[in-house]
Amino acid sequence: MKFHACALALAVVSVAGCGSAPQPGTALPAPGTPAVSPCAAVESQMSPRQKLAQLLVVGVDAADPGGAAALVRDQQVGGIFVGGDATELLRDGALDRVRQAAHWQVSVAVDEEGGRVQRIDELDGPIPSARKMAATMTPGQVHDLARQRGEQLRARGVTVDFAPSLDVSAQPDHGPIGDRSFSADPAVARAYGLAFATGLRDAGIEPVLKHFPGHGEAQGDSHEGRVTTAPLDQLRTRDLRPYESIGEFGPVSVMVGHLSVPGLTGATPASIAPEAYRLLRGDYRFTGPVITDDLGAMRAITSSYPLPDAVLRALLAGADQALWSSGGDVTPVLDRLEKALADGELPQSRVTDALSRVLPAKQSC
Repeated sequence: MKFHACALALAVVSVAGCGSAPQPGTALPAPGTPAVSPCAAVESQMSPRQKLAQLLVVGVDAADPGGAAALVRDQQVGGIFVGGDATELLRDGALDRVRQAAHWQVSVAVDEEGGRVQRIDELDGPIPSARKMAATMTPGQVHDLARQRGEQLRARGVTVDFAPSLDVSAQPDHGPIGDRSFSADPAVARAYGLAFATGLRDAGIEPVLKHFPGHGEAQGDSHEGRVTTAPLDQLRTRDLRPYESIGEFGPVSVMVGHLSVPGLTGATPASIAPEAYRLLRGDYRFTGPVITDDLGAMRAITSSYPLPDAVLRALLAGADQALWSSGGDVTPVLDRLEKALADGELPQSRVTDALSRVLPAKQSC
């Protein structure tokens, strides 16, 4: 179908354009192979603190374009996240000022899923929820809708969309996942997720598949507290199936949720559990960038970990980027990370490994 061909073409173009950048679906290096960044020349221009800042994606106030520009100028964070209902940052070229403040490319992310989770509906009109798309549209039509939405996002300065959701869910529409899921059928969820992701890529937007390893039938809401999934062996037969042959999605990122998985992470949320990242990298052979779900506004994390510790734990576990939407002062987080790097608590190889995926993904080298 049309969107499969587009995905293949994108993968070929990406490999040709950045030869040593890791691509989803490629073979993993042998255990013990030193991490070599395709952006070594760019990294050599950065201080240790600036390298660490590139691994952060920080929420900004969409009503305060000046504040967003100041954050990027002063801290040189790798990415910003634009949430909420305000639109000032998405109008009148306001994001140009933010990009000009970055020494290296800064990613600009939103969570434009459709339905109850969208950011530019007041500017460019609404799009349906994932569940409604799957019920009323073909995958080809969803691809075209996502491409159009991606073009609208790109025109406003957005580069990353925290979508689509690959969660497999039969929850009521307004459940924690609910109508954010395309389907309770893993094959349908995958087909429509692939169509949506490829449409975004065709428009020049980086898709982020979520919420690994599967939030669709989990018990609880990570915004409110601990969330527990079915045991790992059951996830493999249902929730994880959309991630099989993930290389077919082309260049994408994956978001790891705050999900406690019996038989994998125990009571520890997946976003800060090394076992979850090993599952994604090893069993599902994913080599692209991995980002956490929100570490600063979800009680599944904040009830147990101060933000600087949560960010450090996520990077140590295997995340390439740590996300928090609550913004605030980035200094304590960078202070904690810089100390951990200097003390050897955070290995330099882990930072290099993360940068080797983050910088190429946003075309910084």
